Amino acid sequence: MHRPAPLLLMAPGGTLIAADRTVNHPDAVRPPRRPLPPRQARTPRPSGRFGAYRRIFAAPGATAFTVGSLLSRAPMGMFGVSLIIMIATTRGSYALAGAVAAAGMAATAVLASVVARLTDRYGQARIAVPATVWSVAACLVLLLCVRYDAPSWTLFAAYTARSTSPNTGGMARARWAHLYRDDPAARHVANSFEQVADELCFMLGPVLAAFLCTALFPEAGMLVANVLLLSGVLLFAAQRGTEPPAPGRSAARSGSLLRVPGLPALLAVFFCTGVIFGSLEVTTIAFADARGHASAAGAVLALQAAGSGTAGLFYGLSKPTGPATARFAASVAAMAALMTLPLLAGGLPALACCLFLAGCATAPTMVNGMTLVQSLAPPARLNEGMTLAVTGILAGISTGAALAGTAAERFPPGTGFWLPAAAGALAAALALRVHGKRTGGRLPESAHEKGPTA
Repeated sequence: MHRPAPLLLMAPGGTLIAADRTVNHPDAVRPPRRPLPPRQARTPRPSGRFGAYRRIFAAPGATAFTVGSLLSRAPMGMFGVSLIIMIATTRGSYALAGAVAAAGMAATAVLASVVARLTDRYGQARIAVPATVWSVAACLVLLLCVRYDAPSWTLFAAYTARSTSPNTGGMARARWAHLYRDDPAARHVANSFEQVADELCFMLGPVLAAFLCTALFPEAGMLVANVLLLSGVLLFAAQRGTEPPAPGRSAARSGSLLRVPGLPALLAVFFCTGVIFGSLEVTTIAFADARGHASAAGAVLALQAAGSGTAGLFYGLSKPTGPATARFAASVAAMAALMTLPLLAGGLPALACCLFLAGCATAPTMVNGMTLVQSLAPPARLNEGMTLAVTGILAGISTGAALAGTAAERFPPGTGFWLPAAAGALAAALALRVHGKRTGGRLPESAHEKGPTA
């Protein structure tokens, strides 16, 4: 085949060079193109006040897995209320209902980290679906035991067996961290959105559960909660394109996450935050009951969640500045200061305002805390790290509720509000310890320094 003659070009300085014209020839071999950057690195620029939230949902599959996550997380605020009303109505014992709920929470604290570890190793879909099916089956057994007046021990056995339910909130945060592994600003917005979603579930879940159990039949709340859980997990797991890669059995293990510098102190802050939640809930109910307005306690507590959700929504629109540990310490200090406000409340309306303001510091604390967990946990163990954080909160809620219950029985109403104030002060001191480890050079400031998180 005749080869085209070279084309002479003049380079800078007057030197003649030969340029091969075969690049335009039909038979020429073109050099391979460079791969395009990931889609998440080219997300559109936000527009409007809430453009930052529209931006994170531009990633393919983000909307679908978020819908599944919300459906599966709605039962978070339904299970406890449904269980209490169901057992108290059919067995006439709040003590039995509380004991069964405490047993289930203790089992969750043990099994949640196991399920999360398996999820990190084998993938979200492979573990979440069978774990949810087992949990739903155990709940159906619980409903049958309640309906047909089975012995009390069967209630404990069935409810603890349902503790394999996966932490879809943690799995959703792991997906955001994977999608926007090179975009810290987008991860900040995503974590803020997830916190708002949590607060929304805790606001609406108890109301829906109480309505179903009282308007239909005692088991209705638990039944609907399980339908939402199963359908949400199935939809969530079906979105395989956004699922973080699983390393498999051969992945190297780095020992317990509690050995990661800074993580134990961070988990201790989450525990103190749980104490705040648990003690506030019980003390508020006792405070309202002592004034003859027990039915208004739920609405008052919902205002705390509303304050947190509102703050989380607008906090996601802010641009993070400075080290993540410094932001975390500042938000925990603000939370500690605001938790002293209920001590000043002389009546229920004043308490409602105080709880709304106190809740405004909760969301920034959780957003910055989850950002630190994503930075500290190894990339292949994100689900486990965030589940440990949730487990710490649950353990704190149990401890705070127990302490506040004792205070409500032995001391004047409102005395229990000293518990969240004290827990907030301890949390602020521990958050300073987390920040101090960063300044000592052992912690990353944020995900910027750690690099890709998945």
